[in-house]
Order: sequence, then C-alpha cells, then structure tokens
Amino acid sequence: MTSAEGASVREVRRRVARHLVGREHELDLLLAAVAAGRDVLLEGPPGTSKSTLLRAITTEWGVPLVFVEGNADLTPTRLVGHHDPARVLREDYTPENFVPGPLVEAMRAGGFLYVEEFNRAPEDALNTLLTAMAERRIAVPRVGSVAALPTFRVVASMNPYDNVGTTRLSSSVTDRLVRLAVGYQDAAAERGIVGRRTGVESPRLVADAVALTRATRGRDDVRQGSSVRGAIDLALVAAQLAAMREVPLPDEPALEPPRGLPEDYTAAVLDALLLALSGRIALDETVEVPPEAVLREIWEDHFLLRPAAAGPG
Repeated sequence: MTSAEGASVREVRRRVARHLVGREHELDLLLAAVAAGRDVLLEGPPGTSKSTLLRAITTEWGVPLVFVEGNADLTPTRLVGHHDPARVLREDYTPENFVPGPLVEAMRAGGFLYVEEFNRAPEDALNTLLTAMAERRIAVPRVGSVAALPTFRVVASMNPYDNVGTTRLSSSVTDRLVRLAVGYQDAAAERGIVGRRTGVESPRLVADAVALTRATRGRDDVRQGSSVRGAIDLALVAAQLAAMREVPLPDEPALEPPRGLPEDYTAAVLDALLLALSGRIALDETVEVPPEAVLREIWEDHFLLRPAAAGPG
C-alpha cells in the first residue's frame, strides 16, 4: 500500500468512526481487512454492531452494500440471477433479459455482498461464493463471464452460539475468509448507544436499562442473553410507560441504583423489562420456569438486593 492509499484509508476510518460508539479496535481490523482486499467473516452474537460497522464503512467508502440472508431458500440461482421467463418466451435466452442476483449485482458494482446467517446457507450456494471469492469472476450460463470490480468483497456474519438449523462451515470456505470475532461492548459503550438511539435524557433509566440487559448474559440459567437492542427497547418502552402513567423519571446520575427509588418508577421498568426482553433471552434446557420469572429475579437483584447490600448497616 502506498502512502497515499494509507492516507485515504485513514480518512475513511476517521469518517466511519463518527457513526459508531466505541468499536475502535474492531473498526481498525475490519477496515484493514477489506482495504487489503480480503473477504471477511464477522462472528458474534446478535446486536453487536456487525451490520452497523459494515454499513458505516460502505457509506463512507462510497461502495454499495448488497444484503443477502443465508437460509435454506438461498439457491445458486437466487444468488447469481435468472433470465426473465416472459422475455425468454419472446426473445429466447439473451444477456439482455438476464436479471442479476445479489452476487452479480455486487460484483458488477464493486460493492460488498453481505451474507447474514452465513452458516444457514446451503452448501451449493456457498460453493458459488467460493468461485467468486477465489477467482473474482464467475461464469453465468448464456450470459458469459462476469468479472468483479476491484472493490468487490464478500462479508459474511454468523452467530456462533446458535446451533439450530445451522451447518458447520467447510474448511474450503473458512480458508478463504479472515475471521473477526465481535463480542458485546462494555457497559459504558452500551449506555452511549442506548442514549444515542433513544434520546432518553434520564441517566438513571439508561443505566438501569443497560444493567438489566447485561445481567441476562451472565446467568447460568440463560443460554443466550439479550443484546443492546433489548436495552434500547427497554428504555423506550419504560420512558413511554412513565409518560403515560405520569411517573417522573429519576434524575439520579449514579450508575448503581440508589436505595429508595420510587416504586412507580421501578414498576414501570419491570413492565418494560418483561415486554422488551422476555422474547429475547433463551433459557437453558434444564430450566423449568418461564423467562418472566428469570427477568423478575434480575429486576429484584438490581433494584432491591444490590442497593440493600450496599447501604449502611
């Protein structure tokens, strides 16, 4: 890479960082990978800014982002494209009546093909991607060879903790991808995300929403906890409930909940917690209680037990 190219990448990185809260290290690694011409596998649980990172990079780099969902319906034909049946009847097969699929679209435009739920895609679809990644061109019947522009990349994402309906990636696939593990951010970054995404001005509510959501990730009875999306919804719903019930939101800036928070406030947070997170957490198979019982226990620990334990006497 020349010094001019390096300066260009640094400028893109500076602009991309304005779209994000935290994620400096992951941004450096992902931007370095795609700038080096590599295809990338982003591996991490839902709600860890994988899509946000990628959208920010493609927006500031000025290249298209073509989205594909990996599932059993993703056939090679849907990925590559097809000929318009009505026009084929009138004109026979011609390159002009070919309708490009997302792979051909991304290759021709020099965009990023973003494949979510990569480990849910069928093997024959992944084999089609292998050719595009290895040779930067594919052969389309009755159309000819499609060559990718230099900025074309394949970026895939997957949740390593989800094993329902997924398949193990073959070594021929993983050998062509660099892998970036993306975990949950720290509490301060998540509070920044919730504050930015919700506009909620109460630091108490933002801190409580983040703390309650993060608590779902560290319990033995929860197989997979909620992402920061749950905290966003929790804060929004709690703020709306408080407004409807004419409950003032506390202006307490401390990160830990103090003793004696108003019961009408904590009750609104509990209702919002059950609504926002009960469908987002996956309990261990041995747990016989519903998600609501686990969430109520988290709420009690946060608002009752911890403040009592921290109080004098």
